[in-house]
Amino acid sequence: MLSSGCAVAPPVDELPPMPAAEPALDQPDLANGMAEPAPVKKPAPLEDQDIWDRIRAGYALDPHQDNQRIRLQREWYARHPAYFTRVTTRAERYLHFIVEEAERRDMPAELVLLPVVESAFDPFAYSHGQAAGPWQFIPSTGEYFGLDQTWWYDGRRDIVRSTRAALDYLQQLADRFDGDWLLALASYNAGGGTVSRAIRRNEEAGEPTDFWHLNLPRETTAYVPKLLAVAQIVADPREYGVTLHEIPDEAYFKAVDVGGQIDLAEAARLAQISTEELYLLNPAFNRWATAPDGPHKLLVPVDKAALFKSRLADLPDDQRLSWQRYTIRRGDTLVAIARHNRTTPAVLRNINRLHNNTIIAGRVLLIPAAAGSAASAGEALAGQEQSRQRIDYRVSRGDTLWRIARHHDVTVNALAKWNDLSPGKPLQVGQTLAIWRQGGDSGASESARQEMIRKVRYSVRNGDSLYAIADRFNVSVTQIRDWNHTVERRRYLRPGDQLTLYVDIRNAP
Repeated sequence: MLSSGCAVAPPVDELPPMPAAEPALDQPDLANGMAEPAPVKKPAPLEDQDIWDRIRAGYALDPHQDNQRIRLQREWYARHPAYFTRVTTRAERYLHFIVEEAERRDMPAELVLLPVVESAFDPFAYSHGQAAGPWQFIPSTGEYFGLDQTWWYDGRRDIVRSTRAALDYLQQLADRFDGDWLLALASYNAGGGTVSRAIRRNEEAGEPTDFWHLNLPRETTAYVPKLLAVAQIVADPREYGVTLHEIPDEAYFKAVDVGGQIDLAEAARLAQISTEELYLLNPAFNRWATAPDGPHKLLVPVDKAALFKSRLADLPDDQRLSWQRYTIRRGDTLVAIARHNRTTPAVLRNINRLHNNTIIAGRVLLIPAAAGSAASAGEALAGQEQSRQRIDYRVSRGDTLWRIARHHDVTVNALAKWNDLSPGKPLQVGQTLAIWRQGGDSGASESARQEMIRKVRYSVRNGDSLYAIADRFNVSVTQIRDWNHTVERRRYLRPGDQLTLYVDIRNAP
């Protein structure tokens, strides 16, 4: 995690690592070098070698170091083997690429396991410090490393670009601390300035300046031992009763240049994969299509790349995106039309060559739409209602809106709206909920986007207000009160109060 995040809150069915305090923000100090790396130096293949064997062969940190801080973390993971299995299963799509990138740079293979600590290998992970993606870049550090963050696209979730940026940053930090990888890891979490100041304090006091003797933020003192504990478990999983998901030592995905903007549902159809698979490989795209100004590359499974290229070449340009024609009505505003169609006024202005937000009743607007949409905004809404199927779900013990929504591929907010509930309100056993499922394939793209809503636990700080927190996460004050009934009953927030937020990471600032 870069600079200011705390341990990311994984999906609610995960068991999170031990919480820790949030470190201070520090900008990286060195210039960003994003040049294409040299060819990978891959070890000679062994019979039946999987990716875990390759990782173990590349370990370069002291494998024998052991102390109470490492043991504490190692014991926690060993007590939750199912968590470890889920995380390593989630890593299957990404781990081979990360290993190759680390080997190109001749970096310790332990570093490829850092997303276990940062994000539990969840490409949509989002923390209360606004850190995003598998490597948990905060917005400012992401910008520093050239990871664009727009309405269409968030490079912090781009598997290829964020991995290269994270490894570049780690190498810069290691160079800053004379090749000391533990100090580099601590700096990745707390910031290089925080670690440098801790070193200076120890030097002035005549104390050792290695990681284990520094007075660092509480989260950082646990962060490095977490990675070392994970590496030790990967080195000998049987010793700790942990099962690693088997991952072949071969590429999972290949990048295909699509040449311009394309509907992601259409791309999935061309590649003969599910939209969910396409989004998991391309989690940086916030919307139903790639960004107009790029990047114009999509990751697809290796065995689908040739088929995708071939079918893409045969796709007429006018079928790359779907369009709605909307006749402007009296009283319409460009802002309202954009909001209703899940786009922005800027996008509509650009497509329709408008100089400002002024629109005239009776004229027609072109509106980009997800594949399968009806011909007009009004028809689209009617078509959605006609194609939906209602399911009556009876609440069981232990159910939450979040779990039910995820199981049925709908959003928490939609499920709450359909049943006139607050997303944070407890459910009653035996209660019947109405769930509207989209028929056909037109809802597939939106179903894949359910991963974009994250439950975030936020600790109130000095000076916080409901309005400031709402603005920070692009939610409303009313929503925060609905999700947190203890706050609803009190007039003021108190430092240390714990808030639950449901954040759509596509819209979070």
